[in-house]
Amino acid sequence: MATKHKKNKQIQHRNQFFDSVRHYTTSGRVHFVAGLLICFLSVYAGIAMISFFFTGAADQSIVDNLVASDLVLKKGTVLNWAGVRGAYISDVIINRWFGISSFFLLFFIGSVGFRLMKLCRMNLFRRFLLCSVLTVWLSLLLAFVFSFDNSSFFHPGGLHGYYLSEWLTNNIGYVGVILLLLAGFILAAIFVSARTIPALQSIFSFKPGERGKKITGKDPDISTNNKPDVKENREEEPEDDDDNEVVDDDGEESNNGEDEEPFVIEVPDEEEAYDESELGAYDPRLDLSRYKFPEIGLLKKYEQPDKQVDMAEQNDNQKRIKKTLEDFGINITSIKATVGPTITLYEVVPDKGVRISRIRNLEDDIALSLSALGIRIIAPMPGKGTIGIEVPNKNPQIVSMESVVASRKFVESKYELPIVLGRTITNEVFMVDLTKMPHLLVAGATGQGKSVGLNVIIASLLYKKHPAELKFVLVDPKMVEFNIYEDIERHYLAKLPDQDNAIITNFENVIDTLKSLCKEMDNRYDLLMKAHVRNISEYNEKFISRHLNPEKGHKYMPYIVVVIDEFGDLIMTAGKEIEMPIARIAQKARAVGIHMIIATQRPSTNIITGTIKANFPARVAFRVSSMIDSRTILDVPGANKLVGRGDLLFSQGNETLRVQCALIGTDEIENIVRCISNQTGFETAYKLPEVLDESPAGEGNAVDLSNRDPLFEEAARLIVLQQQGSTSLIQRKLSIGYARAGRLMDQLEKAGIVGTSEGSKVRQVLIMDEYALEQKLNLIQSN
Repeated sequence: MATKHKKNKQIQHRNQFFDSVRHYTTSGRVHFVAGLLICFLSVYAGIAMISFFFTGAADQSIVDNLVASDLVLKKGTVLNWAGVRGAYISDVIINRWFGISSFFLLFFIGSVGFRLMKLCRMNLFRRFLLCSVLTVWLSLLLAFVFSFDNSSFFHPGGLHGYYLSEWLTNNIGYVGVILLLLAGFILAAIFVSARTIPALQSIFSFKPGERGKKITGKDPDISTNNKPDVKENREEEPEDDDDNEVVDDDGEESNNGEDEEPFVIEVPDEEEAYDESELGAYDPRLDLSRYKFPEIGLLKKYEQPDKQVDMAEQNDNQKRIKKTLEDFGINITSIKATVGPTITLYEVVPDKGVRISRIRNLEDDIALSLSALGIRIIAPMPGKGTIGIEVPNKNPQIVSMESVVASRKFVESKYELPIVLGRTITNEVFMVDLTKMPHLLVAGATGQGKSVGLNVIIASLLYKKHPAELKFVLVDPKMVEFNIYEDIERHYLAKLPDQDNAIITNFENVIDTLKSLCKEMDNRYDLLMKAHVRNISEYNEKFISRHLNPEKGHKYMPYIVVVIDEFGDLIMTAGKEIEMPIARIAQKARAVGIHMIIATQRPSTNIITGTIKANFPARVAFRVSSMIDSRTILDVPGANKLVGRGDLLFSQGNETLRVQCALIGTDEIENIVRCISNQTGFETAYKLPEVLDESPAGEGNAVDLSNRDPLFEEAARLIVLQQQGSTSLIQRKLSIGYARAGRLMDQLEKAGIVGTSEGSKVRQVLIMDEYALEQKLNLIQSN
């Protein structure tokens, strides 16, 4: 046992060493410094090579007799601007290597430095091939044109060009070398630009007057039947026969008769695409090409005690569990433990014939014997023939945000919207893809880790997604949770054009923003339909490959993540006005990249309604106060048995998984926000579409709430109390005429207390209780 533990510890230390080396070598700071050094060396070599043309003759006798070991001794005896080393390096590179064409190699080395510093984006392999071909070709050309002169200090093509030219001349002659140089030039031109081949075809195939998009003439070899993407349009016959003369491929003039109508071949421009080989793939990050992702060092690293599993505690718990079960007549065949950061899972295999319900009913007795809080029994374990008993550890470990963000699973993740929540009972990093969920419902009592969990979700996305690829809509009725993200407005936040603050705190702004998101969703679906794709991934892939024309309204679509804190307060205040657009977004917005995360500390049925639950299949439950709340959020009990402090249950489908949420402090969030906000951002926040007032003139707009009926508040309380928007109810209860009751109903509609008229049906009441009504009335009075 000790040998195995020692071996595991050695493997762990070795993995930690390799991880530290990997993190060091992949650090952006290391790359920048390496690139800077390479650029300095390139500049130094460039200065030495330029100086060679002016000082090479004077330095030739010294350099020719110079031994590498004598570089220091000859210091200061040459005229080269870069010193004796510069004189030696320039002579080697220019005379002994490739001559003047060596500057192409210098250009490539400088490109490597710029790429490491992320000052530009390029395909290094393609640039290497280009510089290599040009270096060899130009070296051969200069050596072929200028004969080699031993008395000269400077050889334009270098020794490489001289030997290559001599060898080729002896084998294929002067004519062969000239043809080879011409062919190399054409191949290099084709490699550099996609316009080369069309230009060559235009030169050798058509006369200057015949070039263009339209090709007019008679050619039996051109048939639109062989090209389904080419459209054939027939033109009217010209009245003048002289205008009918065209020149065919043989250069002879011919007249078109009635059976030989001229035709025009056009490329349809409805789905016009750019030439990717010419322009390259579209880079959505180009506007903020110098953006640096937050470094892991911004997160706090908690020092965890490096100690073995407390075997005494595990053995004691196993004995107590076994004894408690035996006291109630339940025998078990085996028991094993899996130790996590906060919870230890004991898997029990009972004897044959033991009912699972008997063990499940002993939850409180086992908790009493272990003197533990938060015992949870999973009977049976999904996919296993065991019964799970989760017991809190006496000394729980902190799962830091730094430990999960630095994990290989997160760093190498290919998820579209990766969210790392924490660690499981088996101490594995727990990650999910928000695009697969596709919406998340979070609930938990006050102080149990709900707000920290939301910050963990946001931080996960900030560490993996570029500002051009992701936008947040943050709704914070408490006005204190998300204001820390205000400084990254021009990088990651989205808002209405006329909205001052990107962090939404007013419930009226929430309604307008949700309506705007619905409009954004509809606009995106229109673009998907025009592009003939099914989801945002296919659309963006098509746009990046330049198969969609921006002049036709197409654009790159960033993901939009809507995070709503204290959803219960919004529902209590605005009711159906909030619930209905959220439900619509949750039902349809997945395909267009709009995802929602809503959180509440009151998971009651009037807050988390059936409509909300049906469209939010993924749920996270922190500790709640009762079993009823647990069933409301998860459809199963268990959240009421959690130990708090980030202990959560994650449910997606039929499986419920226990996870210890990562810990991220306010200071860590401030570090991340400061790192992002100090960098160049977009000119403004991402603008959501404007929402116009769609109420018809003469109805809602004609009602003036500043001149309310004296019975307005009484009628409002009556409607909310009865939850029935009926004009006859107001008339009967308040003993007034029908006309006045109708005016009261119009004022209630204008105030957002009842919905619009639905004919003979009663109006929908938009306010759920008297508390929300009082807030609404106070807001109306203040306005």
